[in-house]
Amino acid sequence: MSEHTITVGLADDQQLVRAGFGMVLDSQPDISVLWQAVDGAEAVRLATRQPVDMILMDVQMPELDGIAATKQIVDAGVAGPSGEPTRVVVLTTFDNDEYVMGSITAGASGFLLKDADPEELIDAVRTVGEAEAVISPKATARLLRQVRGGAAPETNP
Repeated sequence: MSEHTITVGLADDQQLVRAGFGMVLDSQPDISVLWQAVDGAEAVRLATRQPVDMILMDVQMPELDGIAATKQIVDAGVAGPSGEPTRVVVLTTFDNDEYVMGSITAGASGFLLKDADPEELIDAVRTVGEAEAVISPKATARLLRQVRGGAAPETNP
């Protein structure tokens, strides 16, 4: 682990979710939440005005959803304080292949379910902050089955 503090932006339309994730992440000495956005459009604006190393992005938000916002941020080539491209980890309550594939196609570096343990969230931020990728174990298992079997994606609402 480097001595660099990982800067984070949070984008979620639910204030309690943002506050909870913010408290969990800000409790770590090597992670700092710099901003919080209420929707994807605000996340895009904040990502360009106050760049961060990574963004935790909800999928379902008003005005601009998380996948479209991720694509805009990645396509714009936004770079964080470290000089590396800003990475996005997409968060959702819904574990379905459409969101996973949409997130990856949009350029996200990770995909996690909101019911992840706080330790999982912290580990994911650190992993992606070190230029790695992370996908929830459930989503990974299904995607591997699809790739191996050539099956069509299944949707689990």
